[in-house]
Amino acid sequence: MASTEATNAREATGSALGYGAAVTATAGTEAAARAAGTLAQVDPEVSNAIVGEATRLRETIQLIPSENYPSLAVMEATGSVLTTKYAEGYPEFRYYQGCTWVNVVEDLARKRACALFGADHANVQPHSGSSANMGVYFAALQLGDTVMGMELNAGGHLTHGSPVNFSSKLYHFVTYGVAPQTERIDYDQVAALAKEHHPKMIVVGSSAYPRIFDWTRFREIADSVGALLLADMAHISGLVAGGAHPSPVPYADYASTSTHKTLRGPRGGMVLCRQQYAEALDKAIMPGMQGGPLEHVIAAKAVMLHEAAQPDFRDYAHAVVDNAKVLADTLLSERLTLVSGGTDNHLLLVRLPVDGPSGRQTAQALERAGLVVNANTVPGETKGPVRTSGIRLGTPATTTFGFGPDEFREIGHMVAAVVRDIRNRTLLSQTATRVKELCATVEARRRAREATRQHPAHVPVMA
Repeated sequence: MASTEATNAREATGSALGYGAAVTATAGTEAAARAAGTLAQVDPEVSNAIVGEATRLRETIQLIPSENYPSLAVMEATGSVLTTKYAEGYPEFRYYQGCTWVNVVEDLARKRACALFGADHANVQPHSGSSANMGVYFAALQLGDTVMGMELNAGGHLTHGSPVNFSSKLYHFVTYGVAPQTERIDYDQVAALAKEHHPKMIVVGSSAYPRIFDWTRFREIADSVGALLLADMAHISGLVAGGAHPSPVPYADYASTSTHKTLRGPRGGMVLCRQQYAEALDKAIMPGMQGGPLEHVIAAKAVMLHEAAQPDFRDYAHAVVDNAKVLADTLLSERLTLVSGGTDNHLLLVRLPVDGPSGRQTAQALERAGLVVNANTVPGETKGPVRTSGIRLGTPATTTFGFGPDEFREIGHMVAAVVRDIRNRTLLSQTATRVKELCATVEARRRAREATRQHPAHVPVMA
């Protein structure tokens, strides 16, 4: 018979996973003990890797703009017992029995998404932002249809017509870019291309465009040629929810997003659309491209949407943008070159000297210094997508961690110093030490604030 201490430990583990009662009912057997064991007991190799990642997240500064720290509540839902349920279909009709509770959470997620963004309809089943876009294409297009999207080097996404992506293999994409002088979208070029090619759909959105989109102008261009408008707001949906970026929902026929970037949710996707497209969208996603939905992740999306509807989320979204401007101003003061000269949102792109190290080399050096960014192509790219001529930085995760304007000024100075001297091992080591100290200071400050709050705060899960 297992000891009381071991049984209590298994109860705690099972409860955290959402099925404590089922586990403890058979806690006296060796098989049950193994089943109820902690991850460290069952698979220490995976456990050690997770502990290592948690340490990395606490001791280095996360500046990749597509990453964030979900809350403990989001992670609890993601790791819940809902992962056991097959639920092909939708809450109105499932192909499986036993869906009472997954219907509840999926309905909550859909209703909360519509309420938060002011949409007619929401589909919360896509597994990612890319599959969300695929679902829209399948719902609205025929194979070979002409579509317009932003060129990858100008800041677009793979699913907006990149030659290596399914989007360009299934549809005829015409890409638009940015004006060479301003490195901002040339709306006259977009209008001229639309008039020339008469696309069935125009896709608006990006993975590396640091400026605000003019949704009104894109709607006018789409209407002028009878095109549908898809707003891919994967990067900015949290800013939209928090009122820190204009919303595309009143203008777009469809709006897609991932859920793990500025929304601070689990990894996944979501599509909003006008009511007239709801039936086609749902059929395109299931059974068109997916089978059973990830209901545990959908539950976490519901939690994410609840969190994003709270007043303090607006403060967060505006802080993300404010911090990005501080970081941009600091890098400019250090005489680094920023694509388009700055930022209006959560990210910025540094264009590196043509005759200097590549973006990949620079990002690797910054990581050794404790500053995690990613290599990125820039408009007029000359070194290709592997080496790249730039690096991409953002403020969503660091803002969640608790960094403020003063810290972002220091971060900017540290980034600039490394960019100018990536082979200086002493500099990289000293910077890494300072980064670790800064992370510890900010974490202690955040914990002190959390201890005095009257209401639950968004606590980064690695904490």
